Amino acid sequence: MKWSELLLPTLKEVPSEAEAVSHILMIRAGLIRKLTSGVYSYLPVGLRVLSKVENIIRQEMNKKGAQQLLLPAIQPAELWQKSGRFDALGQDMITFIDRHKKLNVLGPTHEEVITSLVKNEINSYRQMPIILYQIQTKFRDEARPRFGIIRSREFIMKDAYSFDRDIEGLGKSYDKMYDAYCRIFERCGMKFLPVEADTGIMGGDASHEFMVLAESGEDKIVQCEKCAYAASLDKAECLPPQATSHKPQATSQEVPEEVSTPGVSSVDQVAEFLKIPVEQLVKTIIYLADGKPVAVLVRGDHEINETKLSKVLKAVNLEMANSAIIEKVTKGPIGFSGPIELSDIEIYADYAVEEASNVVVGSNKADTHTRYVDIARDVKIKKFADIRSITAKDKCPRCGADIKINQAIEVGHVFKLGTKYTESLGATFLDEQGKAHPIIMGCYGIGVTRIIAAFIEQNFDENGIVWSKELTPFQVILMPLNTADELSMKIAESIYNKLIEQNIEVIFDDRDIRAGIKFKDADLIGIPLQVIIGPKNIANNIIELKVRRSGQREEVSIDQASNRIMQIVQE
Repeated sequence: MKWSELLLPTLKEVPSEAEAVSHILMIRAGLIRKLTSGVYSYLPVGLRVLSKVENIIRQEMNKKGAQQLLLPAIQPAELWQKSGRFDALGQDMITFIDRHKKLNVLGPTHEEVITSLVKNEINSYRQMPIILYQIQTKFRDEARPRFGIIRSREFIMKDAYSFDRDIEGLGKSYDKMYDAYCRIFERCGMKFLPVEADTGIMGGDASHEFMVLAESGEDKIVQCEKCAYAASLDKAECLPPQATSHKPQATSQEVPEEVSTPGVSSVDQVAEFLKIPVEQLVKTIIYLADGKPVAVLVRGDHEINETKLSKVLKAVNLEMANSAIIEKVTKGPIGFSGPIELSDIEIYADYAVEEASNVVVGSNKADTHTRYVDIARDVKIKKFADIRSITAKDKCPRCGADIKINQAIEVGHVFKLGTKYTESLGATFLDEQGKAHPIIMGCYGIGVTRIIAAFIEQNFDENGIVWSKELTPFQVILMPLNTADELSMKIAESIYNKLIEQNIEVIFDDRDIRAGIKFKDADLIGIPLQVIIGPKNIANNIIELKVRRSGQREEVSIDQASNRIMQIVQE
Protein backbone atom coordinates (compact mmCIF):
# COMPACT_ATOMS: atom_id res chain seq x y z
CA MET A 1 0.00 0.00 0.00
CA LYS A 2 1.30 3.44 -0.93
CA TRP A 3 0.89 6.10 1.71
CA SER A 4 -0.36 8.63 -0.84
CA GLU A 5 -3.32 6.31 -1.53
CA LEU A 6 -4.03 5.46 2.10
CA LEU A 7 -6.30 7.24 4.58
CA LEU A 8 -3.69 7.64 7.30
CA PRO A 9 -3.96 11.07 8.95
CA THR A 10 -1.26 11.43 11.63
CA LEU A 11 -1.26 14.23 14.19
CA LYS A 12 1.61 16.09 15.84
CA GLU A 13 -0.36 17.44 18.79
CA VAL A 14 -1.82 15.48 21.70
CA PRO A 15 -5.64 15.39 21.40
CA SER A 16 -7.23 17.44 24.17
CA GLU A 17 -9.84 14.80 25.06
CA ALA A 18 -7.34 11.92 25.33
CA GLU A 19 -6.10 10.76 28.76
CA ALA A 20 -4.52 7.32 28.39
CA VAL A 21 -1.37 6.72 26.35
CA SER A 22 -3.21 4.27 24.10
CA HIS A 23 -5.98 6.79 23.41
CA ILE A 24 -3.46 9.51 22.55
CA LEU A 25 -1.37 7.29 20.27
CA MET A 26 -4.30 5.63 18.50
CA ILE A 27 -5.62 9.06 17.51
CA ARG A 28 -2.22 10.53 16.64
CA ALA A 29 -1.22 7.46 14.61
CA GLY A 30 -4.43 7.56 12.58
CA LEU A 31 -5.98 4.33 13.90
CA ILE A 32 -9.27 5.74 15.19
CA ARG A 33 -11.41 8.87 15.16
CA LYS A 34 -14.10 9.83 17.64
CA LEU A 35 -17.68 10.16 16.38
CA THR A 36 -19.33 10.92 19.71
CA SER A 37 -18.70 10.11 23.37
CA GLY A 38 -17.56 6.50 23.65
CA VAL A 39 -18.06 5.75 19.93
CA TYR A 40 -15.14 5.47 17.48
CA SER A 41 -14.53 4.87 13.78
CA TYR A 42 -11.67 2.55 12.87
CA LEU A 43 -9.59 3.95 10.05
CA PRO A 44 -7.88 1.55 7.60
CA VAL A 45 -4.71 1.08 9.64
CA GLY A 46 -6.68 0.60 12.85
CA LEU A 47 -8.91 -1.93 11.14
CA ARG A 48 -5.87 -3.86 9.95
CA VAL A 49 -4.75 -4.25 13.57
CA LEU A 50 -8.27 -5.18 14.65
CA SER A 51 -8.39 -7.87 11.95
CA LYS A 52 -5.06 -9.27 13.20
CA VAL A 53 -6.48 -9.59 16.72
CA GLU A 54 -9.65 -11.26 15.44
CA ASN A 55 -7.66 -13.74 13.34
CA ILE A 56 -5.50 -14.78 16.31
CA ILE A 57 -8.60 -15.30 18.42
CA ARG A 58 -10.35 -17.24 15.68
CA GLN A 59 -7.35 -19.51 15.10
CA GLU A 60 -6.92 -20.38 18.78
CA MET A 61 -10.63 -20.90 19.37
CA ASN A 62 -10.89 -23.19 16.35
CA LYS A 63 -7.93 -25.23 17.60
CA LYS A 64 -9.96 -26.02 20.72
CA GLY A 65 -12.87 -27.25 18.64
CA ALA A 66 -15.06 -24.20 19.19
CA GLN A 67 -17.49 -23.35 16.39
CA GLN A 68 -18.09 -19.78 15.23
CA LEU A 69 -21.55 -18.36 14.71
CA LEU A 70 -23.08 -14.88 14.72
CA LEU A 71 -25.91 -13.87 17.03
CA PRO A 72 -28.25 -10.88 16.65
CA ALA A 73 -27.37 -7.53 18.18
CA ILE A 74 -31.08 -6.73 18.58
CA GLN A 75 -32.60 -8.79 21.39
CA PRO A 76 -36.16 -8.92 22.79
CA ALA A 77 -36.27 -7.50 26.30
CA GLU A 78 -38.42 -10.41 27.48
CA LEU A 79 -35.38 -12.70 27.32
CA TRP A 80 -33.58 -10.47 29.79
CA GLN A 81 -36.66 -10.26 31.97
CA LYS A 82 -36.87 -14.05 32.10
CA SER A 83 -33.23 -14.35 33.17
CA GLY A 84 -33.69 -11.65 35.80
CA ARG A 85 -30.94 -9.41 34.42
CA PHE A 86 -33.02 -6.68 32.82
CA ASP A 87 -33.14 -4.61 36.01
CA ALA A 88 -29.66 -5.67 37.17
CA LEU A 89 -27.91 -4.00 34.23
CA GLY A 90 -29.89 -0.84 34.79
CA GLN A 91 -29.00 2.30 32.88
CA ASP A 92 -26.04 0.64 31.17
CA MET A 93 -28.51 -1.17 28.91
CA ILE A 94 -29.49 0.54 25.66
CA THR A 95 -33.13 -0.15 24.81
CA PHE A 96 -35.66 0.94 22.21
CA ILE A 97 -39.29 0.30 21.32
CA ASP A 98 -39.86 -0.87 17.75
CA ARG A 99 -42.80 -0.05 15.48
CA HIS A 100 -44.68 -3.03 16.90
CA LYS A 101 -44.49 -1.48 20.39
CA LYS A 102 -42.12 -4.18 21.61
CA LEU A 103 -39.21 -3.36 23.92
CA ASN A 104 -35.81 -4.40 22.55
CA VAL A 105 -32.25 -4.38 23.79
CA LEU A 106 -29.06 -3.57 21.88
CA GLY A 107 -27.04 -6.54 23.10
CA PRO A 108 -24.56 -5.73 25.88
CA THR A 109 -23.81 -9.47 25.98
CA HIS A 110 -25.42 -12.65 24.62
CA GLU A 111 -26.00 -15.25 27.37
CA GLU A 112 -29.77 -15.03 27.01
CA VAL A 113 -29.68 -15.23 23.21
CA ILE A 114 -27.33 -18.21 23.00
CA THR A 115 -29.29 -20.06 25.68
CA SER A 116 -32.52 -19.46 23.78
CA LEU A 117 -30.90 -20.81 20.61
CA VAL A 118 -29.46 -23.90 22.29
CA LYS A 119 -32.76 -24.59 24.05
CA ASN A 120 -34.33 -25.24 20.66
CA GLU A 121 -31.41 -27.05 19.02
CA ILE A 122 -29.79 -29.23 21.71
CA ASN A 123 -31.96 -31.72 23.58
CA SER A 124 -29.80 -34.82 24.12
CA TYR A 125 -26.62 -35.65 26.03
CA ARG A 126 -25.27 -36.99 22.72
CA GLN A 127 -25.07 -33.43 21.35
CA MET A 128 -22.67 -32.30 24.05
CA PRO A 129 -20.11 -31.10 24.89
CA ILE A 130 -20.16 -28.21 22.45
CA ILE A 131 -18.52 -24.76 22.47
CA LEU A 132 -19.97 -21.95 20.33
CA TYR A 133 -18.42 -18.52 19.88
CA GLN A 134 -18.91 -15.26 18.03
CA ILE A 135 -17.10 -11.99 17.38
CA GLN A 136 -19.76 -9.32 17.68
CA THR A 137 -20.39 -5.66 18.46
CA LYS A 138 -21.72 -4.94 21.96
CA PHE A 139 -23.50 -1.87 23.30
CA ARG A 140 -23.40 -0.46 26.83
CA ASP A 141 -24.39 3.06 27.78
CA GLU A 142 -21.40 3.73 30.03
CA ALA A 143 -21.97 6.61 32.44
CA ARG A 144 -18.45 7.88 31.80
CA PRO A 145 -16.71 6.50 28.72
CA ARG A 146 -12.96 6.90 29.25
CA PHE A 147 -9.55 6.14 27.79
CA GLY A 148 -10.71 5.79 24.19
CA ILE A 149 -11.57 2.22 23.30
CA ILE A 150 -10.69 0.89 26.78
CA ARG A 151 -14.11 1.95 28.07
CA SER A 152 -16.50 2.77 25.25
CA ARG A 153 -20.21 2.51 24.55
CA GLU A 154 -19.83 0.45 21.39
CA PHE A 155 -17.14 -2.22 21.25
CA ILE A 156 -16.29 -5.61 19.80
CA MET A 157 -16.10 -8.74 21.91
CA LYS A 158 -15.44 -12.39 21.35
CA ASP A 159 -17.79 -14.36 23.52
CA ALA A 160 -17.88 -18.15 23.71
CA TYR A 161 -20.32 -20.44 25.46
CA SER A 162 -19.81 -24.05 26.47
CA PHE A 163 -22.64 -26.53 27.01
CA ASP A 164 -22.10 -29.72 29.02
CA ARG A 165 -24.12 -32.38 30.73
CA ASP A 166 -22.32 -32.24 34.07
CA ILE A 167 -19.88 -30.29 36.23
CA GLU A 168 -16.97 -32.50 35.19
CA GLY A 169 -17.61 -31.63 31.56
CA LEU A 170 -17.82 -27.94 32.41
CA GLY A 171 -14.42 -28.18 34.07
CA LYS A 172 -12.89 -29.62 30.91
CA SER A 173 -14.49 -26.95 28.71
CA TYR A 174 -13.36 -24.23 31.12
CA ASP A 175 -9.78 -25.52 31.02
CA LYS A 176 -9.85 -25.54 27.21
CA MET A 177 -10.91 -21.91 27.07
CA TYR A 178 -8.47 -20.91 29.82
CA ASP A 179 -5.63 -22.44 27.81
CA ALA A 180 -6.85 -20.82 24.60
CA TYR A 181 -6.91 -17.42 26.28
CA CYS A 182 -3.37 -17.78 27.53
CA ARG A 183 -2.26 -18.65 24.00
CA ILE A 184 -4.19 -15.72 22.48
CA PHE A 185 -2.65 -13.13 24.80
CA GLU A 186 0.81 -14.64 24.39
CA ARG A 187 0.54 -14.40 20.61
CA CYS A 188 -0.67 -10.81 20.87
CA GLY A 189 2.57 -10.02 22.68
CA MET A 190 1.13 -8.84 25.99
CA LYS A 191 2.27 -9.43 29.55
CA PHE A 192 -0.86 -10.71 31.26
CA LEU A 193 -1.94 -12.35 34.49
CA PRO A 194 -4.96 -14.59 35.14
CA VAL A 195 -6.54 -13.68 38.48
CA GLU A 196 -9.40 -15.01 40.58
CA ALA A 197 -12.40 -12.78 39.98
CA ASP A 198 -15.93 -12.00 41.09
CA THR A 199 -18.66 -13.27 38.78
CA GLY A 200 -20.67 -10.03 38.98
CA ILE A 201 -23.97 -9.83 37.07
CA MET A 202 -22.90 -12.83 34.99
CA GLY A 203 -23.45 -15.13 37.96
CA GLY A 204 -21.97 -18.59 38.29
CA ASP A 205 -19.67 -20.40 40.65
CA ALA A 206 -16.15 -19.42 39.59
CA SER A 207 -14.33 -17.08 37.25
CA HIS A 208 -10.93 -15.74 36.23
CA GLU A 209 -10.05 -12.40 34.71
CA PHE A 210 -7.10 -11.99 32.38
CA MET A 211 -5.37 -8.76 33.31
CA VAL A 212 -2.77 -6.65 31.53
CA LEU A 213 -0.70 -4.53 33.91
CA ALA A 214 -0.94 -0.87 32.92
CA GLU A 215 -0.88 2.44 34.80
CA SER A 216 -4.03 3.61 33.01
CA GLY A 217 -5.96 0.50 34.01
CA GLU A 218 -9.22 1.10 35.84
CA ASP A 219 -9.02 -2.24 37.64
CA LYS A 220 -6.74 -3.20 40.49
CA ILE A 221 -5.24 -6.63 41.02
CA VAL A 222 -3.63 -8.16 44.06
CA GLN A 223 -0.52 -10.33 43.73
CA CYS A 224 1.33 -12.27 46.37
CA GLU A 225 5.07 -11.60 46.51
CA LYS A 226 5.73 -15.26 47.28
CA CYS A 227 3.05 -17.70 46.12
CA ALA A 228 0.94 -17.81 42.94
CA TYR A 229 -2.09 -16.10 44.51
CA ALA A 230 -3.57 -13.35 42.33
CA ALA A 231 -7.04 -11.84 42.45
CA SER A 232 -9.02 -8.81 41.43
CA LEU A 233 -9.59 -6.20 44.12
CA ASP A 234 -13.28 -7.15 44.25
CA LYS A 235 -12.37 -10.79 44.88
CA ALA A 236 -9.21 -10.60 47.02
CA GLU A 237 -9.88 -12.03 50.46
CA CYS A 238 -9.30 -10.24 53.76
CA LEU A 239 -9.23 -12.98 56.36
CA PRO A 240 -10.24 -12.45 59.98
CA PRO A 241 -7.25 -12.00 62.30
CA GLN A 242 -6.14 -15.48 63.37
CA ALA A 243 -5.60 -14.41 66.95
CA THR A 244 -9.23 -13.33 67.33
CA SER A 245 -11.11 -16.10 65.55
CA HIS A 246 -13.72 -17.80 67.74
CA LYS A 247 -12.37 -16.20 70.92
CA PRO A 248 -14.21 -14.10 73.52
CA GLN A 249 -14.29 -10.42 72.67
CA ALA A 250 -12.01 -8.07 74.57
CA THR A 251 -13.66 -5.24 76.51
CA SER A 252 -12.61 -1.66 77.01
CA GLN A 253 -11.70 -0.33 80.48
CA GLU A 254 -13.82 2.76 79.79
CA VAL A 255 -17.51 3.37 79.11
CA PRO A 256 -18.63 5.19 75.95
CA GLU A 257 -18.29 8.95 76.22
CA GLU A 258 -19.49 11.64 73.84
CA VAL A 259 -16.95 14.22 72.77
CA SER A 260 -17.48 17.46 70.88
CA THR A 261 -15.97 17.52 67.39
CA PRO A 262 -17.12 20.87 66.01
CA GLY A 263 -16.89 21.24 62.25
CA VAL A 264 -15.12 17.93 61.64
CA SER A 265 -16.78 14.83 60.19
CA SER A 266 -14.37 13.00 57.89
CA VAL A 267 -12.14 10.24 59.22
CA ASP A 268 -8.93 12.22 58.72
CA GLN A 269 -10.39 15.35 60.29
CA VAL A 270 -11.68 13.51 63.36
CA ALA A 271 -8.42 11.59 63.81
CA GLU A 272 -6.41 14.80 63.66
CA PHE A 273 -8.78 16.62 66.03
CA LEU A 274 -8.72 13.82 68.63
CA LYS A 275 -5.00 13.10 68.11
CA ILE A 276 -5.57 9.40 67.36
CA PRO A 277 -4.62 7.14 64.43
CA VAL A 278 -7.31 6.67 61.78
CA GLU A 279 -7.44 2.92 62.45
CA GLN A 280 -8.86 3.77 65.90
CA LEU A 281 -12.00 5.08 64.23
CA VAL A 282 -14.86 2.92 63.00
CA LYS A 283 -16.95 4.30 60.13
CA THR A 284 -20.70 3.70 59.94
CA ILE A 285 -22.07 3.78 56.40
CA ILE A 286 -25.80 3.51 55.69
CA TYR A 287 -26.73 1.57 52.55
CA LEU A 288 -29.93 0.58 50.83
CA ALA A 289 -29.91 -3.14 50.03
CA ASP A 290 -32.81 -3.82 47.66
CA GLY A 291 -34.48 -0.78 49.21
CA LYS A 292 -33.91 -1.80 52.84
CA PRO A 293 -31.58 0.36 55.00
CA VAL A 294 -28.60 -1.42 56.60
CA ALA A 295 -25.63 -0.09 58.56
CA VAL A 296 -22.12 -1.22 57.67
CA LEU A 297 -19.05 -0.82 59.89
CA VAL A 298 -15.43 -0.72 58.74
CA ARG A 299 -12.25 0.51 60.31
CA GLY A 300 -11.31 4.12 59.61
CA ASP A 301 -8.40 3.25 57.34
CA HIS A 302 -10.38 0.68 55.33
CA GLU A 303 -12.85 1.02 52.44
CA ILE A 304 -16.05 -0.95 51.96
CA ASN A 305 -15.96 -3.36 49.03
CA GLU A 306 -19.47 -3.12 47.60
CA THR A 307 -19.07 -6.30 45.56
CA LYS A 308 -18.33 -8.31 48.69
CA LEU A 309 -21.02 -6.48 50.63
CA SER A 310 -23.65 -7.26 47.97
CA LYS A 311 -22.87 -10.96 48.30
CA VAL A 312 -23.04 -10.90 52.09
CA LEU A 313 -26.37 -9.07 51.99
CA LYS A 314 -27.56 -11.14 49.00
CA ALA A 315 -28.63 -7.85 47.47
CA VAL A 316 -29.35 -7.38 43.77
CA ASN A 317 -29.32 -3.59 44.07
CA LEU A 318 -26.98 -1.89 46.52
CA GLU A 319 -26.55 1.86 46.87
CA MET A 320 -25.44 4.33 49.49
CA ALA A 321 -28.35 5.97 51.26
CA ASN A 322 -29.05 9.65 50.65
CA SER A 323 -29.04 12.28 53.40
CA ALA A 324 -32.80 12.08 53.96
CA ILE A 325 -32.69 8.33 54.60
CA ILE A 326 -29.58 8.63 56.78
CA GLU A 327 -31.24 11.28 58.94
CA LYS A 328 -34.41 9.19 59.21
CA VAL A 329 -32.52 6.02 60.20
CA THR A 330 -29.91 7.51 62.55
CA LYS A 331 -31.88 10.50 63.83
CA GLY A 332 -28.75 12.50 63.14
CA PRO A 333 -27.09 14.47 60.32
CA ILE A 334 -24.96 13.00 57.56
CA GLY A 335 -21.27 12.74 58.48
CA PHE A 336 -21.89 11.79 62.12
CA SER A 337 -23.54 8.36 61.81
CA GLY A 338 -22.69 5.80 64.48
CA PRO A 339 -23.80 2.28 65.46
CA ILE A 340 -24.72 2.77 69.11
CA GLU A 341 -28.46 2.56 69.86
CA LEU A 342 -29.39 2.21 66.19
CA SER A 343 -32.81 0.58 66.18
CA ASP A 344 -34.91 -1.08 63.47
CA ILE A 345 -31.85 -1.56 61.27
CA GLU A 346 -29.45 -4.47 60.86
CA ILE A 347 -25.75 -3.78 61.40
CA TYR A 348 -23.04 -5.64 59.49
CA ALA A 349 -19.37 -5.27 60.32
CA ASP A 350 -16.05 -6.17 58.77
CA TYR A 351 -13.85 -8.80 60.41
CA ALA A 352 -11.27 -6.11 61.24
CA VAL A 353 -13.58 -4.51 63.82
CA GLU A 354 -14.74 -7.79 65.39
CA GLU A 355 -12.67 -7.23 68.54
CA ALA A 356 -12.28 -3.48 68.26
CA SER A 357 -12.26 -1.69 71.59
CA ASN A 358 -11.46 1.85 72.68
CA VAL A 359 -12.54 3.11 69.26
CA VAL A 360 -14.30 6.27 68.13
CA VAL A 361 -17.62 6.24 66.27
CA GLY A 362 -20.20 8.79 65.21
CA SER A 363 -22.81 9.81 67.81
CA ASN A 364 -25.74 10.47 65.44
CA LYS A 365 -25.58 14.06 66.63
CA ALA A 366 -24.15 17.11 64.91
CA ASP A 367 -20.52 17.91 65.76
CA THR A 368 -20.30 14.95 68.13
CA HIS A 369 -18.48 11.60 68.24
CA THR A 370 -18.34 8.84 70.86
CA ARG A 371 -15.08 7.41 72.19
CA TYR A 372 -14.14 4.44 74.36
CA VAL A 373 -16.49 2.23 72.36
CA ASP A 374 -16.15 -1.56 72.50
CA ILE A 375 -17.87 -3.03 69.44
CA ALA A 376 -18.72 -6.37 71.08
CA ARG A 377 -20.04 -4.74 74.25
CA ASP A 378 -21.77 -1.67 72.88
CA VAL A 379 -23.06 -2.61 69.39
CA LYS A 380 -25.49 -5.32 68.33
CA ILE A 381 -23.94 -6.80 65.16
CA LYS A 382 -26.04 -8.93 62.81
CA LYS A 383 -22.98 -10.50 61.16
CA PHE A 384 -19.23 -10.12 60.84
CA ALA A 385 -17.87 -10.77 57.35
CA ASP A 386 -15.18 -9.87 54.82
CA ILE A 387 -16.69 -6.69 53.38
CA ARG A 388 -13.68 -4.46 52.79
CA SER A 389 -11.10 -4.01 50.07
CA ILE A 390 -7.69 -5.48 50.71
CA THR A 391 -4.79 -3.03 51.17
CA ALA A 392 -1.07 -3.22 50.55
CA LYS A 393 -0.60 -3.55 54.34
CA ASP A 394 -2.55 -6.83 54.37
CA LYS A 395 -0.98 -10.25 53.92
CA CYS A 396 -1.63 -12.91 51.31
CA PRO A 397 -4.74 -14.90 52.30
CA ARG A 398 -3.06 -18.08 51.06
CA CYS A 399 0.49 -18.03 52.45
CA GLY A 400 0.70 -14.95 54.65
CA ALA A 401 3.42 -13.23 52.62
CA ASP A 402 3.44 -9.59 51.54
CA ILE A 403 1.22 -8.53 48.65
CA LYS A 404 1.33 -5.81 46.03
CA ILE A 405 -1.55 -4.02 44.33
CA ASN A 406 -1.23 -2.88 40.71
CA GLN A 407 -3.39 -1.10 38.13
CA ALA A 408 -4.53 -3.32 35.29
CA ILE A 409 -6.77 -3.57 32.23
CA GLU A 410 -9.14 -6.50 31.95
CA VAL A 411 -8.90 -8.09 28.50
CA GLY A 412 -10.65 -11.40 29.13
CA HIS A 413 -12.98 -13.10 31.57
CA VAL A 414 -14.03 -16.74 31.90
CA PHE A 415 -16.98 -17.95 34.00
CA LYS A 416 -18.39 -21.23 35.20
CA LEU A 417 -22.04 -20.25 34.87
CA GLY A 418 -23.62 -23.55 35.81
CA THR A 419 -27.39 -23.49 35.29
CA LYS A 420 -28.12 -19.80 35.96
CA TYR A 421 -29.46 -19.20 32.45
CA THR A 422 -30.54 -22.66 31.37
CA GLU A 423 -32.88 -22.99 34.36
CA SER A 424 -34.47 -19.57 33.93
CA LEU A 425 -34.89 -20.04 30.16
CA GLY A 426 -35.77 -23.74 30.22
CA ALA A 427 -32.80 -25.20 28.31
CA THR A 428 -32.69 -28.90 29.20
CA PHE A 429 -31.37 -32.18 27.79
CA LEU A 430 -32.34 -35.82 28.15
CA ASP A 431 -29.86 -38.28 29.67
CA GLU A 432 -29.49 -41.98 28.82
CA GLN A 433 -32.61 -42.82 30.84
CA GLY A 434 -34.67 -40.10 29.19
CA LYS A 435 -34.63 -37.87 32.25
CA ALA A 436 -34.46 -34.10 31.72
CA HIS A 437 -31.68 -31.98 33.29
CA PRO A 438 -30.68 -28.32 32.87
CA ILE A 439 -27.67 -27.89 30.58
CA ILE A 440 -24.46 -26.80 32.34
CA MET A 441 -22.98 -23.61 30.86
CA GLY A 442 -19.68 -21.78 30.78
CA CYS A 443 -19.09 -18.29 29.38
CA TYR A 444 -15.81 -16.90 28.01
CA GLY A 445 -15.35 -13.28 26.88
CA ILE A 446 -12.50 -11.32 25.31
CA GLY A 447 -12.49 -7.57 24.69
CA VAL A 448 -11.28 -7.64 21.09
CA THR A 449 -11.00 -3.89 20.64
CA ARG A 450 -9.66 -3.48 24.17
CA ILE A 451 -6.73 -5.78 23.35
CA ILE A 452 -5.39 -3.13 20.97
CA ALA A 453 -5.40 -0.42 23.62
CA ALA A 454 -4.01 -2.76 26.29
CA PHE A 455 -1.17 -3.80 23.98
CA ILE A 456 -0.23 -0.16 23.30
CA GLU A 457 -0.27 0.62 27.04
CA GLN A 458 2.55 -1.92 27.40
CA ASN A 459 4.36 -1.26 24.11
CA PHE A 460 5.22 2.36 23.47
CA ASP A 461 8.08 4.80 23.90
CA GLU A 462 8.49 8.55 23.69
CA ASN A 463 8.16 8.40 19.90
CA GLY A 464 5.03 6.29 19.51
CA ILE A 465 3.68 2.76 19.28
CA VAL A 466 5.96 -0.29 19.10
CA TRP A 467 4.01 -3.09 17.42
CA SER A 468 4.66 -6.80 17.72
CA LYS A 469 5.01 -8.80 14.53
CA GLU A 470 1.64 -10.46 15.17
CA LEU A 471 -0.39 -7.25 15.53
CA THR A 472 1.43 -4.74 13.35
CA PRO A 473 -0.69 -3.25 10.56
CA PHE A 474 2.30 -3.54 8.21
CA GLN A 475 5.49 -5.53 8.58
CA VAL A 476 7.70 -3.06 6.72
CA ILE A 477 7.66 0.66 6.03
CA LEU A 478 9.63 1.72 2.94
CA MET A 479 10.94 5.31 3.09
CA PRO A 480 12.64 7.01 0.15
CA LEU A 481 13.82 10.24 1.75
CA ASN A 482 13.89 12.30 -1.45
CA THR A 483 11.00 11.50 -3.81
CA ALA A 484 12.44 13.93 -6.37
CA ASP A 485 15.47 11.68 -6.76
CA GLU A 486 14.65 9.30 -9.62
CA LEU A 487 17.17 6.64 -8.59
CA SER A 488 15.85 6.58 -5.00
CA MET A 489 12.30 6.10 -6.24
CA LYS A 490 13.33 3.45 -8.78
CA ILE A 491 15.09 1.40 -6.08
CA ALA A 492 12.17 1.89 -3.69
CA GLU A 493 9.68 0.75 -6.33
CA SER A 494 11.77 -2.32 -7.09
CA ILE A 495 12.01 -3.37 -3.43
CA TYR A 496 8.31 -2.61 -2.94
CA ASN A 497 7.26 -4.85 -5.82
CA LYS A 498 9.47 -7.72 -4.65
CA LEU A 499 8.02 -7.55 -1.13
CA ILE A 500 4.47 -7.47 -2.49
CA GLU A 501 5.20 -10.57 -4.57
CA GLN A 502 6.32 -12.37 -1.40
CA ASN A 503 3.12 -11.33 0.44
CA ILE A 504 5.03 -9.06 2.78
CA GLU A 505 2.75 -6.38 4.23
CA VAL A 506 4.52 -3.17 3.29
CA ILE A 507 3.60 0.50 3.35
CA PHE A 508 5.45 2.65 0.84
CA ASP A 509 5.86 6.22 2.12
CA ASP A 510 5.87 7.95 -1.25
CA ARG A 511 4.83 11.34 0.14
CA ASP A 512 6.72 14.39 -1.08
CA ILE A 513 7.55 15.72 2.40
CA ARG A 514 10.60 16.37 4.54
CA ALA A 515 12.57 13.34 5.70
CA GLY A 516 12.17 14.40 9.34
CA ILE A 517 8.38 14.07 9.11
CA LYS A 518 8.71 10.62 7.57
CA PHE A 519 10.96 9.49 10.42
CA LYS A 520 8.57 10.84 13.06
CA ASP A 521 5.53 9.27 11.43
CA ALA A 522 7.28 5.92 11.03
CA ASP A 523 8.15 5.87 14.74
CA LEU A 524 4.67 7.09 15.70
CA ILE A 525 2.85 4.35 13.80
CA GLY A 526 5.39 1.80 15.04
CA ILE A 527 5.95 -0.51 12.04
CA PRO A 528 8.56 -3.11 13.14
CA LEU A 529 11.04 -2.63 10.26
CA GLN A 530 11.96 0.67 8.62
CA VAL A 531 13.71 0.63 5.24
CA ILE A 532 15.46 3.96 4.71
CA ILE A 533 16.51 4.88 1.16
CA GLY A 534 18.60 8.06 0.96
CA PRO A 535 20.60 9.50 -1.95
CA LYS A 536 23.86 9.57 0.03
CA ASN A 537 23.66 5.88 0.91
CA ILE A 538 22.58 4.97 -2.60
CA ALA A 539 25.75 6.60 -3.90
CA ASN A 540 27.60 4.01 -1.79
CA ASN A 541 25.31 1.18 -3.01
CA ILE A 542 23.65 0.69 0.39
CA ILE A 543 20.34 1.23 2.11
CA GLU A 544 19.64 1.33 5.85
CA LEU A 545 17.37 -0.94 7.89
CA LYS A 546 16.12 0.07 11.33
CA VAL A 547 14.32 -2.21 13.81
CA ARG A 548 11.68 -0.09 15.54
CA ARG A 549 11.64 -1.92 18.90
CA SER A 550 15.39 -2.08 19.53
CA GLY A 551 16.52 0.85 17.42
CA GLN A 552 19.17 -1.40 15.91
CA ARG A 553 20.40 -0.21 12.50
CA GLU A 554 21.96 -2.20 9.70
CA GLU A 555 23.37 -1.25 6.32
CA VAL A 556 22.91 -3.68 3.42
CA SER A 557 23.77 -3.59 -0.24
CA ILE A 558 20.96 -2.62 -2.58
CA ASP A 559 21.15 -6.01 -4.33
CA GLN A 560 20.72 -7.90 -1.04
CA ALA A 561 18.14 -5.55 0.47
CA SER A 562 14.97 -7.46 -0.47
CA ASN A 563 16.32 -10.80 0.76
CA ARG A 564 17.56 -9.30 4.01
CA ILE A 565 14.22 -7.57 4.64
CA MET A 566 12.32 -10.83 4.14
CA GLN A 567 14.77 -12.63 6.42
CA ILE A 568 14.20 -10.12 9.24
CA VAL A 569 10.42 -10.23 8.78
CA GLN A 570 10.42 -14.02 9.06
CA GLU A 571 12.68 -14.18 12.13
